[in-house]
Amino acid sequence: MPETTDVPDLRSMSLPEALRWLREHGEPADRRPDVDTASLRRRFPRLADVSVEEHDIRTPHGIQPARVYRDRTARASARALVWVHGGAFIGGHLDMPESNWVALELASRGIPVLAADYSKCLGDVHFPVPSDDVLAAWEMADARAADLLGVDPGSLLLGGASAGGNLTAGVTARLRDFGAPVPAGLVLVYPVVHPNGPAASAQLDPASLHSQLTMNFVGSADRLADPHAFAALGSAAGFPPTLVLVCEHDGLRPSGEAFAGQLEAAGVAVELRIETGADHGHINEPDDPTALPAIEAIANWIWTLS
Repeated sequence: MPETTDVPDLRSMSLPEALRWLREHGEPADRRPDVDTASLRRRFPRLADVSVEEHDIRTPHGIQPARVYRDRTARASARALVWVHGGAFIGGHLDMPESNWVALELASRGIPVLAADYSKCLGDVHFPVPSDDVLAAWEMADARAADLLGVDPGSLLLGGASAGGNLTAGVTARLRDFGAPVPAGLVLVYPVVHPNGPAASAQLDPASLHSQLTMNFVGSADRLADPHAFAALGSAAGFPPTLVLVCEHDGLRPSGEAFAGQLEAAGVAVELRIETGADHGHINEPDDPTALPAIEAIANWIWTLS
């Protein structure tokens, strides 16, 4: 669980200050009183039969936690999803709604989920470390698809939100370029797949926080052009069917939209959904009226692949 302590407003800090605070104190606890699993089950009774199992993933850089979500009472979709949360590459965890609530909801709709965590880039860690962690999660899920998730390996999808969308798109590119089977489908929710997400560009604006976070992720300028760090900088050929979900009011919307167009131009079956009235991070807010329709759209899209 994230550490509980008196937390300053990290958004008011410079990035180096925020990274230093996070290194010293750990991820701050979520102060919302109703986003833990028990509260979510009370609020959304359909989640009552979803089982949650804790797992460890061995990565090249150590152990990362993961959770498997399954509802054996639900009609099975014959698909399962490896899901990766966001957090600007510096935060996020398995308890946040963008991970836990999303996984509970999808599992209740017959889509088992392995939700995976990864190393955060807190000034001393950079790409490819978090990508390696997500790749290790995918490989474990692929190797144990039947016993962990109840599906064949060829029925396994990969997806993530924001920074998690970046990492899962990058891992898909790595698998393709390694000659390994790619996921049966890819789910990208408000993904950041360009170094400059707001401009859908490789050109950074050094004054912007987004560009500072990008440099903190890659660690050095020579990594900025790596298509495994930013999938939109490489070929989209060979990607699996993909759902790209972006938010109407999200400043990072151009990155997802441009990548959807890139996928389509490469002949990939892609669906672009623009969530009207939504902003970045909306599926991390169970009270946001635009959040549940987005999760339902993800579930419906996965069911269409079955």
